Amino acid sequence: MEKKYKILLAEDEAKLAKAIQEELTRVGYEVDVAENGLQADRMFMENDYSMALLDINLPGKTGMALCNDFRKRSANIPIVMLTAVGEIHDKVAAFNIGADDYLVKPFHFDELFARLKVLFKRTDSVEKHEKLIYADLEIDFKLKSVSRSGININLTSKEFTLLTLLVRTPERVISKQEILEKVWDLSFDTGTNTIEVYISFLRNKIDKPFSTKLIHTKPGFGYFIK
Repeated sequence: MEKKYKILLAEDEAKLAKAIQEELTRVGYEVDVAENGLQADRMFMENDYSMALLDINLPGKTGMALCNDFRKRSANIPIVMLTAVGEIHDKVAAFNIGADDYLVKPFHFDELFARLKVLFKRTDSVEKHEKLIYADLEIDFKLKSVSRSGININLTSKEFTLLTLLVRTPERVISKQEILEKVWDLSFDTGTNTIEVYISFLRNKIDKPFSTKLIHTKPGFGYFIK
């Protein structure tokens, strides 16, 4: 691993935290462990992390609260939620506050490694100095910012990735399957309405305040920018 990634692991189960830390360290990551939410919050403020792994049920401050706060402070840091609960509504709730991925305990370390690799690859591959402009919409990859008609628009990490996917190929209809693969790294449809929810989020931020609508739906096929 050429680049050194520093990970914040917030996990209150000492044995599990130690096991995760040892495995991640073994494959080349640097890992700091927080035993509770308040400690994790303080460590995040004091250090520059490449990723956050957050147990949802943390004492002091929950993983969901941490995720929400971390996302406000950093638009692009990958955040992965760890939990023993695998309910769909919990996953959607985590995604809605800015989580990038979700792992249900117990999980195989090979799966954890694969997901981290994908998230880091996505983060590293974003062109640092590129700007994408379509109509009056501008995406700045260096600043991780979006504006329309000169007005700044705050997006979550997932919203930013989804919008970028659409804007890169304007007027091309992008299927739900392609969105799942490129934004959520899923090769199958989970049966939830997560994509529709995020398209709705984007429309409220990108289109609703303006007279010209850019995000369109082709029923039965997918979504496109025009």
